[in-house]
Amino acid sequence: MNSDRLEQIKLNLRNNAINKRKMALDELATMSPDVALPILKQLAQDNDFTLRRLAVMGLGNHCTEESFQILKQLLEIEQDSNVLAEAANSIFEFGDRAIEPLQQLFTDSDNWLVRQTVISILVDSDNPDILLKVANQALSDQDQTTKETGILALSRLLNTPLKQQAFNIFNTLAEDSYWRTRWRTAIALTASQDVQAKKLLAKLQQDEHYRVVAAALEQPH
Repeated sequence: MNSDRLEQIKLNLRNNAINKRKMALDELATMSPDVALPILKQLAQDNDFTLRRLAVMGLGNHCTEESFQILKQLLEIEQDSNVLAEAANSIFEFGDRAIEPLQQLFTDSDNWLVRQTVISILVDSDNPDILLKVANQALSDQDQTTKETGILALSRLLNTPLKQQAFNIFNTLAEDSYWRTRWRTAIALTASQDVQAKKLLAKLQQDEHYRVVAAALEQPH
């Protein structure tokens, strides 16, 4: 790769046209880490959060130790929620070693976008213990949508050795004072054929709010 081409890629990464930025990022993905990472690392320090977000997207294309450490550090120091959410997605490309920093990010952040992104990522991982802890934390979040994401995450535990712990939580959620929590609980439980789920759904079918009743009556497809 000649220096002129590299300079053009750097310019394109900062171009106002989104398609040129994407093409430059895609081209960097085909290059060796020793060429791409210095460019991405510099971009990750830019004042413009859209460029920092672009940088963390690019870092996920290079699964090296250096790239992992850069992303891990960014999870600790970055302030913009959009960049953090994208960094969470990128670091997950590194597999199980990403679980601990992702869990820490969830604990440290109070931003709904970041928290919901982390939960969605962990739902797709094979770490039920961590998912249970994070889902429990989400249930106490002041943001209702984050809480509801945690409820749906709990449903993923109903086919794991942690199902009884999940059902214990669902028992409490089914009696929550806010109808949206009961409604989301009903939706989560319809995915299970367990007898405990059916008992809770039967209870929710008698709920005072019609949306909760409708969700509890819904048959899984």
